[in-house]
Amino acid sequence: MERAKIIKEELIEQNLRFLAVYLETKNACLILFSENEDKLGTLAIAVPKPKDMLGPASSSILLGDRNAISARMFAEQLASTNSKIALVSIYLETVDEIRAQSILRKLLEKVAHAEMKKEETPT
Repeated sequence: MERAKIIKEELIEQNLRFLAVYLETKNACLILFSENEDKLGTLAIAVPKPKDMLGPASSSILLGDRNAISARMFAEQLASTNSKIALVSIYLETVDEIRAQSILRKLLEKVAHAEMKKEETPT
């Protein structure tokens, strides 16, 4: 039985530190995006559509409202990409949500790249 994968990444952008903590289990994945320090923020959940149905993943906000659009967007993307339940938390202190989207996208790509490298490395 394989244990959960955990990946921690960070990115310095516009003199600000953005962090990601990614956790993946057999049926779900969770990513916490935050600015400056690891914190829980607005939390969205997305469930992928079954293979025979068209359309994006279904999503909803579980907690908070400040960065709801981005949290749902990234949760839907993660659920569709991984075909798993996805939880995404976004905590931003100084950067507005729209400006942060491109930064968080880069951070998500960095996490995905680290995950691919981890899978290639024999244990």
